[in-house]
Amino acid sequence: MFEGDGGSYYSWSSSEMPILARTNVGAGRLVLHPRGFALPHYADSSKIGYVIQGSDGVVGMVLANSGEEVVLKLKQGDILPVPIGSVSWWFNDGDTDLVIVFLGETSKALIPGQFTYFLLTGAQGLIGAFSHELTTKVYDLDKYEVNKLTKSQTGVLIVKLHKSQPMPMPQIDLTKKLVYNIDAAPAQNNVENAGLVKTLTDKHFPFIGDVGLSVIRVKLEPCAIKAPSYPTHATLQLIYIARGRGKIEIVGFDGKRALDSQVKAGDLLVVPQFFVVAQMAGEEGMETYSIVTTTKPLFEELAGKTSIWGAMSSSVEEVALNVDSEFQKLFISKIKKSTNLIPPTKLV
Repeated sequence: MFEGDGGSYYSWSSSEMPILARTNVGAGRLVLHPRGFALPHYADSSKIGYVIQGSDGVVGMVLANSGEEVVLKLKQGDILPVPIGSVSWWFNDGDTDLVIVFLGETSKALIPGQFTYFLLTGAQGLIGAFSHELTTKVYDLDKYEVNKLTKSQTGVLIVKLHKSQPMPMPQIDLTKKLVYNIDAAPAQNNVENAGLVKTLTDKHFPFIGDVGLSVIRVKLEPCAIKAPSYPTHATLQLIYIARGRGKIEIVGFDGKRALDSQVKAGDLLVVPQFFVVAQMAGEEGMETYSIVTTTKPLFEELAGKTSIWGAMSSSVEEVALNVDSEFQKLFISKIKKSTNLIPPTKLV
């Protein structure tokens, strides 16, 4: 959507990826070069930002109806919810690129499946779009002052600041409250040589409840597998491949694969409601980050000791699978010894 000296912004288009519009989810990717500054703006969707790269990011945010700005520090692995209507600006105070991916829900968006941004300043800014007559009266300025207010910033979306330009310092106490580093957080599910799964909800991070979303991070070791699972509520999952490469399979209600594809860092996938998804890492491993459109995500596993198979009676499984009792017992014995994260040593 934009590229300049200060950085670039990319958006997955719902016209090229219609499922985004049908499922009301959207995604964008912000790249800020050193001293890059994203002008103050608000958007028509709630979203979550995940810092893919960088250690010296700074974000300023004025939450709706709060009347005050909070300034937060961002580094790789950080999660930052951005509630709908919040005004924010973003700055890279480091020496390397700052990369942030935004995933969100777009049911209230002007264009379903996409984020629309309203810039306060710049060549496309709101402040310069009103008539001189109105601006003069609203701000009690003369014609020269109005021109200076509305025309001085000629940049669009992202500009590059001079090294001498001072910027606000992050408020560390508020950063600890409003930013959550999911990369450093302990995982609920961690299997040696296989990987880990971390689910972030408002239980451990109350601020995420303001956007009505949850986050799931899956990190798979080389050639490991995240076994198939499905949500038990009517919720969508939007998956971004953050690092590495591998394969993802998705199965729908007709018992056929809706997706069977090799994926790599930078790819985006939508998992429709109730569909089953499995992840398989390549030789370099794979890390995915996804949002779920609920504050209380619940998933049922199709493999591992806690899977649905371990809960059903043996006679029902024999009939459902049309197998004898000997095979059913073998199947359950294998299930009880396994987990939903499968190391490569167990692959056949």
